[in-house]
Order: sequence, then C-alpha cells, then structure tokens
Amino acid sequence: MSVENEKEIQQLKNRIRELADKSYNQNQYTFTGFLGLAEQDALWQVEREVKFAGITLYGGREEAERKILRFGSEAELGYEQPFPICCIRIRPLSAKFADKLSHRDYLGALMNLGIERSTIGDILPGEGEAFLFCQDTIAEFICDNLEQIRHTHVRCEVVDAAAEVPQEEPVRQVIQVASPRVDAVISKVYNKSRSDCLELFRAGKVYVNGRLCENNSKSLEAGDVVNARGYGKFRISGEPHATRKGKLAIEAEVYP
Repeated sequence: MSVENEKEIQQLKNRIRELADKSYNQNQYTFTGFLGLAEQDALWQVEREVKFAGITLYGGREEAERKILRFGSEAELGYEQPFPICCIRIRPLSAKFADKLSHRDYLGALMNLGIERSTIGDILPGEGEAFLFCQDTIAEFICDNLEQIRHTHVRCEVVDAAAEVPQEEPVRQVIQVASPRVDAVISKVYNKSRSDCLELFRAGKVYVNGRLCENNSKSLEAGDVVNARGYGKFRISGEPHATRKGKLAIEAEVYP
C-alpha cells in the first residue's frame, strides 16, 4: 500500500472513531458516505474500538458491495432512522440508438458531474437500463444533470429499489478441490491458475465476508462470501463434502 493510501485509510479510521463517539455521546444516528471494500476493511480494523456505538452496514440492497456505515440502533436510541439512500433508474431516451454501456461508462459520466465518489453506491448495468444507488442528498442533482453517457442521451428517475431492481440470480457451481483453501476455490470457480490467484492476494484484492484476506490458505465455510476484485463475487452455499475419490465437493453461488 502506498504512503498516500495509508494516510487516507488512517484518516478514515479517525473519522469512523469520531462518528462513533458522536453517535454515542449525542444519542443520534451518524453515517459515513458509501464505503468500498478496502474502506470497509478499515472499519473492521477498528471494530473493537467503535462497536459500543452500534454498527450497521447497508448499501440499498442486501447484495450491495458499496455500503454506508451507520452508528446507532433502535434499541439504544428508541427510534429507527433509515439509511439516506436513493435508487435511480437510468434509461436511454431512444433505446434504438443507445450505446451498450458498461459500469465504467456510467461511473465516468457521474464523476464528470463533479460529485464525490462517496456519494455513489453500486451501479447495476442491465439490458437497456441501469440502477444507481446514491445518497439521497445528491439524487435530485443527478436526475437534473445526468443527460448523456457516451453518445447516449438518458433520463433519470428515483424509483423504489425493492419493487424495481431485479434480483441478481447467481449461477450454481459444484467444484472439486483438494481442500477448502480460498485460493484453491477461487482458482476453480474462475478457472484461473493458482499463480494468477496468488497475484490477487499480493495485490490486496481478495475479501472474505467484507474483510481483506491476506492469507491465501484460509479455509472457507458454508455462508462465506468471497470478493475477488476483477473477477467477481461468490458465496459458499453448502457444507463441503468428500467425494468417492477423496476430494472435496463445494457448492458455490457465483454472481454475475
């Protein structure tokens, strides 16, 4: 990690501590912006220091990768305050002449509006439309100003995520490995060499249950969620069981 990144992570840890203290001392909910996986890992590094304030992570949907951290709980504060998250549907004005847009295209157009990355959560490109999760304070600005992505003119509207956003359907895979080591499972799920997988660990791109995993020999269990940046995400959906040939059969739900 570069010195610059180390300084940013340290600043984030300090901010997390400040928000925890503020929530506890002033009896109110406090929120961060959207945190990526590396930023969420900063939370887990100081979890013991801040868990007294009540920790919840949410990104607008259960499968979200980018999430807002909230301090405070209904049990402690006596009321519930929802996360300040909106969902925006982005559609081309003319589907016939629309470009096929990628996640990078949407994100680039949003960043060109001059807004902070922390105000933007997951972006879910689909066939002819995309869904964007963002902070509610920025939703109106995006709807008013996001008019074109590449050569495609678009319109935006705030929608109910629960009703409108299609559920991601994972693809079920059953793989056979010698052991439930995370590097072996990643190698099989994505059909990559073990050396390619080791590069992911060296680059700090593997997260298990939202936490940076630097131990490539870590054993996976049922329910574990693995994010391999650049490859995708999968969940171990069943207990590993031995095959007749002495290997382990592991069922994984692989998300697109």
